[in-house]
Amino acid sequence: MASLTKLQGGNFVIIGRAGMDMYPDPPGSKTETATSFFSCLGGSSANIGVAISRHGGRCALVTTVSDDAIGRFVLNELEKYSIDHRHVKTVAGEYRTSMAVVETRIEDHQSVIYRNGAADFQMTMEDVRAVDYARFDALITTGTVLAAQPSRDATFHAFDLAQDAGLPLIFDVDYRPYSWPSPEDAAATYSQAAALCDIIIGNDVEFGFMAGDFDHGLDKARDLARTTAKIVIYKMGEYGAITITPDDEFRTGIYPVEALKPTGAGDSFMGGFIAALSDGYDLRDAVLRGSACASIVVSRVGCAPAMPTTSELETFLKTNEGPIELSG
Repeated sequence: MASLTKLQGGNFVIIGRAGMDMYPDPPGSKTETATSFFSCLGGSSANIGVAISRHGGRCALVTTVSDDAIGRFVLNELEKYSIDHRHVKTVAGEYRTSMAVVETRIEDHQSVIYRNGAADFQMTMEDVRAVDYARFDALITTGTVLAAQPSRDATFHAFDLAQDAGLPLIFDVDYRPYSWPSPEDAAATYSQAAALCDIIIGNDVEFGFMAGDFDHGLDKARDLARTTAKIVIYKMGEYGAITITPDDEFRTGIYPVEALKPTGAGDSFMGGFIAALSDGYDLRDAVLRGSACASIVVSRVGCAPAMPTTSELETFLKTNEGPIELSG
């Protein structure tokens, strides 16, 4: 396992999907009655890259997009957010870049995801071998990239190459059932990946899923911290998070906001948390900064464009009454 002090170099290689998000406009509109939509960059790995870059970090994305207008939209958006896309390959044929139609509303919220023939699953061994891992300070990936071949084997190969270069591995579980052939395959693959990683972030449902019993998710998180990982964060939604290391465990609360939508919090948390560790914050403060970033994003339209800058985060921390801890 690599030293986490390497994170302070602030240069990250991120593996996983990028796509297009479409939001019915104006905010609050339902998809089935909308006549206007707002488009922006989407996809968990791309969103994490934007979140980190908004705090001054540098990010390169490794993925595959379709050779069409949607794929070119994604490349243009990555350029706009200063995400290095030299390792974003285009693929021809019937593969398609992911698209999500997401409502900016809490009540009766709908998110419709289009991932038939997903282009990002076409990432290959050759694609990950083309990366010079020695240029970077950590590898970040989200779990959806493991859901199909050839991207699954390519990602595990990237883990090997990154570890050989001395990079810490950071894993966001990001379980999306619709992407997997079976729950059993997902649980086994996630457990295999988690055992290789230095930092693991997931919610209570995801850890329970990996444990094979939703009542034992926290036990799974604690076992990973005891045996292989350096930091495990067990998120519990409105009840905050439990952060576990081999030597310590602590609970943190959330920052209350008036949410516009339920999406984007996880990507924003990951970006804010990793950026804070990179900037030298201690673990508890890094978790709290990640939690504040999550709250900011659910109070804004979009995901990538909603990611806060460092200045916006500092203003929020000074004016918000949190963190608060709910019992549960």
